[in-house]
Amino acid sequence: KLMRLRYSLIIGILILIVIGLTAQFSYAQTRPFKSSQTPSFTLFENVRIFNGISEQLSAPSNVLVVVGNKIQTISTASIPTPTEISLTRINGGGRVLMPGLINAHTHVFMETTPVEKLLSPDTPTEALFQQAQKNATAMLMRGFASARDMAGPVFELKKAIDSGKVVGPRIWPSGAMISQTSGHGDFRSLKELPRTPSSPLSRAEQFGVGAIADGVDEVLRRTREQLMQGASQIKLAAGGGVASSYDPIDVSEYTEAEFKAAVDAAANWNTYVTIHAYTPTAIQTAIRVGVKCIEHGQLMDEETAKLMAKKGIWLSMQPFLDDEDANPYPEGSANRARQLQVFQGTDIAYKLAKKYNIKTAWGTDTLYSAKNAARQGAQLAKMVRWYTPAEVLRMATSTNAELLALSGPRNPYPGKLGVVEEGALADLLLVNGNLLENIQLIENPAKNFVVIMKDGKIYKNTI
Repeated sequence: KLMRLRYSLIIGILILIVIGLTAQFSYAQTRPFKSSQTPSFTLFENVRIFNGISEQLSAPSNVLVVVGNKIQTISTASIPTPTEISLTRINGGGRVLMPGLINAHTHVFMETTPVEKLLSPDTPTEALFQQAQKNATAMLMRGFASARDMAGPVFELKKAIDSGKVVGPRIWPSGAMISQTSGHGDFRSLKELPRTPSSPLSRAEQFGVGAIADGVDEVLRRTREQLMQGASQIKLAAGGGVASSYDPIDVSEYTEAEFKAAVDAAANWNTYVTIHAYTPTAIQTAIRVGVKCIEHGQLMDEETAKLMAKKGIWLSMQPFLDDEDANPYPEGSANRARQLQVFQGTDIAYKLAKKYNIKTAWGTDTLYSAKNAARQGAQLAKMVRWYTPAEVLRMATSTNAELLALSGPRNPYPGKLGVVEEGALADLLLVNGNLLENIQLIENPAKNFVVIMKDGKIYKNTI
């Protein structure tokens, strides 16, 4: 038995090493994006600014971005520049300059690949990671300069983006979603039960999509493993889900002691825990032990909304509706039935969030659909069902940036994001039109985002 246990552990370690090396090889093969110019300074002239906060555009202004990736000067007057510097001038022609968009709930690794391919052992590992790279690049080219990843193996992808080997948004990684046995992050088949000390990791665990942990000790270990790999925040599954197979939507997952173990471990690293949850019981249980953010929350009630407002808890919510952006599930399936239940709660949850002034972030939570992933902007635009265009844009810029900053010293990109102001990081979009008057412009980024800048570097310029 001892020899068999050692053999299983060795095999498990080898599998993880191969996956890691494959991911690194995949990212290393991607050529760095090179702009046609690498200016030291960029000067936007004659632009009207949506600064990420105000409900009005500025008067015609000029904005100077300097070496070191920050906005140096904003002025309605001409900005003098030294003749000896390398300068790119962009004449905005009265167009709108705004902060790069932020998606607070993404799954970069899983968004564009069907679930059957993700879980199939016949799908080459390298192909999955290459698809994640393409998804990251497409995300930035849609104007999303920052993304908070809520489960998936994106640590190496983040490093590749940060080093310039891959084009993509800034990523705040959670690593694997920590889940109890039978929980929202348990993707095993029933044939893989029961688990024993010598059982191999499931495919989802091998990739780092989910991490199964039962009891305080295991939750502590899995939380610390994500932090060790570079997680900026920790995510736990606290209740039933739509995508999972074994937990009905009303199920509450994890005890207060288990939640507290994750919260304490995250607090030791000066960051926070967020949870996947829909129902009042799951949400309230997590809040009692110090969880700072709720992902989804569509089935909350008034009592829960009051508690969230009182405690200053974040609601990271998505506009889940029964429309073309819904994650695909077969009609008549249990997943589809749970999905419809969540859809029915979306209107109520947003009304409660507004009524009690809950700190509300926006995200997409797209899974398994390249078509839906490409509709990030459309999913943001539909938020006018509940908010004004200015409120929607504020949520996807400065408000989402506040949530990203909740990671404290684990924030991988120190600096001010989500605003156009002096000293802020230069993530900027130049828009062919006024989104405050016509937010539908955001649905066609290829046409309407004429300049895309991240970290002071121009990735698109069609002027």
